[in-house]
Amino acid sequence: MLAAPGQLRAVDPTPTPPAHPEMFRQPGETGGRDPRGATRPPVVPAGFHDTALFEDLFQPTAVAFAADGRVFVAEKRGIVRVYDSVDDPSGTVFADLTTQVYDYWDRGLLGMTLDPGFVNNGRVYVLYTYNHILGDPIPAPRWVDMNGNDTCPNPPGNTIDGCVASGRLQRLETDGSGVWDGLDHVLVEDWCQVHPSHSIGTVAFGPDGALYAGAGEAASFFNTDFGQDFGPADDTTPDNPCSDPPSPKGIELSPPTSQGGSLRAQDLRSSADPAGLDGTIIRVNPETGAAMPDNPFFGSGDANKRRIIAYGLRNPFRFTFRPGTSEVWIGDVGHATWEELNRVANPTGTPRNFGWPCYEGAGKKPEFDNADLTICENLYVGASPGSATSPYYTYHHSQRVVPGDPCPNDLIGGSVISGTAFYPTSGGPFPSAYHRALFFADYARGCIWSMAAGPGGLPDTGQIQTFASSLNGPVDLKIGPDGALYYVGFDDSRIHRITVGPSAVAKANPTAGAPPLLVQFDGSDSVDPKGGSLGYAWDLDGDGQFDDSTAVAPSKTYDTNGTVLVRLRVTDGLGASDIA
Repeated sequence: MLAAPGQLRAVDPTPTPPAHPEMFRQPGETGGRDPRGATRPPVVPAGFHDTALFEDLFQPTAVAFAADGRVFVAEKRGIVRVYDSVDDPSGTVFADLTTQVYDYWDRGLLGMTLDPGFVNNGRVYVLYTYNHILGDPIPAPRWVDMNGNDTCPNPPGNTIDGCVASGRLQRLETDGSGVWDGLDHVLVEDWCQVHPSHSIGTVAFGPDGALYAGAGEAASFFNTDFGQDFGPADDTTPDNPCSDPPSPKGIELSPPTSQGGSLRAQDLRSSADPAGLDGTIIRVNPETGAAMPDNPFFGSGDANKRRIIAYGLRNPFRFTFRPGTSEVWIGDVGHATWEELNRVANPTGTPRNFGWPCYEGAGKKPEFDNADLTICENLYVGASPGSATSPYYTYHHSQRVVPGDPCPNDLIGGSVISGTAFYPTSGGPFPSAYHRALFFADYARGCIWSMAAGPGGLPDTGQIQTFASSLNGPVDLKIGPDGALYYVGFDDSRIHRITVGPSAVAKANPTAGAPPLLVQFDGSDSVDPKGGSLGYAWDLDGDGQFDDSTAVAPSKTYDTNGTVLVRLRVTDGLGASDIA
């Protein structure tokens, strides 16, 4: 039985299938790209259009929009690029963090946001796996091969004992030329990470002006990891490298008292050691990285405990805020059975414990229940202060989110909830049925769904529709200033914009020839499904600016040899646009 949203969990009788590899596909794995390197054409509702933006990205992970029209994109390897606008085909490097960032498997630069006052203060915030071991004298990059590539040798082995790393929440400030000044304004450095998945995730400003960040527990995804050693005795990583209770670093942990591995997500319930931030959402001052004074544990003597507003999470890779409220909505990537959407109704109230690893979905996690671990057994007692809160919504790895939807749901390919975004409460070009809806994405299934707002404004789990499918690895969702839904396509290294409105069609005759070459262009096949009139703007010289003609069918003579990429942008009466 499933517990009601926000209530204590019930027993889940569903057997757990084998675990599967986690987030980002590695070379040789199947994904949005087919074996020939092509990408799948996205499928969106009638009247909507999916446009791929930016041509110079490599494995993007996050996107953010500035009030002055600039667009920032984070790449997993540690590069932050900036574009003058969504129409800019290629950007410039704002910051290069490749030395600090540990770009290996699911690790990397995965979170980025702009300060609400960015136009005036130029501040960008990033959250990344730091290629360094906490307290280790060896500086970053700790794990790197002779060619300078981030790696994990064996021993210790990436999925055996793991290459230990940490996490960083850092503020980037700009110099006089508008790029990163190169200084490390580190706000938080913590998150002891052992295995190469469930690393850090989202950093975002809340409506209250506080800075929020989330991270996973970085435990093994192949084993029931409670802190035991998986490798040979002569490996290069000590047992219990995060010094989890009850043993010191170097001593292997065992049931029933172990509090390591995945159990680090329950660290807030243990007073035997300082609180770690694995498997939590934190809320901090964007100036200092210290806890906000109205955080629930602000009176604690433990600096990390003061920061935490939610815990018991496996991999809270993406979260967002419901408009008009302070609610935090978290997409928590599951192990082998359930994906979760979790709701923190009040970030300054009693912190919610979402139960991982003692629970997955709405029921007990069988492997951890069977291990008879004290920290889980105490959580199973019932309505005690430490009892777990059930997810707001779950979907099973072997089932479709919407009956009959085209999104794969096989256990081998897995399921990875990888994006969350609310559409604004009113306005915007999307039809009113989408207003206040929660959009959520799955990287492995290549789909985005919408969950319509119900009575009172909360998402209605009974009103879920497949919004987009056949996507190339969506790993971040954002509603842009133009009201379009943007998603980051990790597998095709593009940012995609889904708009409703006109469809641009550009034709040229001829398309090649010796100079001087007179070319007649034609945009008359462009359409507005609403039946309105369209405005036309052409970039005929390939400079990225739509300032060469506003005619439906202009012509231009090209006098020199070369290749020119010509674009047409059409705009309807509501401001929605499309580019061909």
